[in-house]
Amino acid sequence: MRYQLDLTLRQAEGALARVLGTAERRGFRPLAVDGEAQSDGDRWHLRLMVESDRADASLQSQLAKLHDCLAVEVSPCS
Repeated sequence: MRYQLDLTLRQAEGALARVLGTAERRGFRPLAVDGEAQSDGDRWHLRLMVESDRADASLQSQLAKLHDCLAVEVSPCS
C-alpha cells in the first residue's frame, strides 16, 4: 500500500536523512520526496510518498519521536 506523509521538520543538518532512514528501517520504501522551506525560515514542509505492506501507524509513531519532526500526518494514497 502507498502512503503520503506530510511532515513539518526543523531546519537542521541531517533531518531529511533521519526521516528517510527511519522510514526504511521500519520497512517503508520511499518513492517520492518533495519539500519547501516555510516562510519563517526555521521549518521545512516535507511531502514523502512511501510504499509498504506494513501499517502506517508504526511509521507515524516512530517519526513523531524524532527531535527534528514537529508534526507528521499519514494518509493512504488512492
